[in-house]
Amino acid sequence: MSVDAEETRQRLKAAVHYTVGRLCQKIEEDNHRKFSRQVVAAIAETTFRQCDVFAKDLEAFARHAKRSTVSSEDVKLLARRSTALSNYIQNKSEELAQEQSEMKKKTNGKRKSRDTEESRD
Repeated sequence: MSVDAEETRQRLKAAVHYTVGRLCQKIEEDNHRKFSRQVVAAIAETTFRQCDVFAKDLEAFARHAKRSTVSSEDVKLLARRSTALSNYIQNKSEELAQEQSEMKKKTNGKRKSRDTEESRD
């Protein structure tokens, strides 16, 4: 691994550790629980490794489909083993599709009104 790649990896790892620490602090405040530093570090390391596995799996799915870009279908395929995660991703995907459809309608409506104005001139 190159020096830049290793540096990036370490920065990502630090960001994950920081985020896990903040989430644990929030849980501590809300539920009056205490997490040791070792537990926070273990959760952060496990999370980082799982994200690494997810990234490699997503790349493999896209490569298998002869694409260079990961699609939402790849993410859905990745989440298939976790019912809760799969349902969440499916719902978010449908929400995004709905928003994109609404944006297209607005854009097409504006475009049509501009076209009719130009044809009147």
